[in-house]
Amino acid sequence: MLLFDFRAIGNKLFAIRKRAGLTQLEVAEAAGLSDRTYADFERGTVNMRIETILRICRVLHITPDEILTTDEEDTSSREAEILARLHACSPKNQETALRLLHVYLQSLDK
Repeated sequence: MLLFDFRAIGNKLFAIRKRAGLTQLEVAEAAGLSDRTYADFERGTVNMRIETILRICRVLHITPDEILTTDEEDTSSREAEILARLHACSPKNQETALRLLHVYLQSLDK
C-alpha cells in the first residue's frame, strides 16, 4: 500500500538512517540538501519531490518503496489466512496449534 502520510515516511527515513549509522547532516550533504531540509523530511513536515526521494534513497542504499509503501495489506491477509486455517481445525488441533504458537513466541523472547 502506498503511503501518503509524510510523518510515516519521515519515521521510516529516521529508522533507516539510524540503522545505517548516519547523522542527518551526513545524509543531507550526500543528497545535496541542507541539514534543516532533511530534518524537516524526517519530521514529516514537508513534502519531497521525487528527485529528492531518489537522491536520499541512493544515499541510504534503499529503494523508494522501502519508505513509500507499507505491507499492511500483506500482514492482514496472512492473519486472515492463519485464522481461517485455525478455525477449520478440530478443537483439539486448535488447542495444540495455540500451544505450539505460545512456545514458539516464548522462544523469541530469549
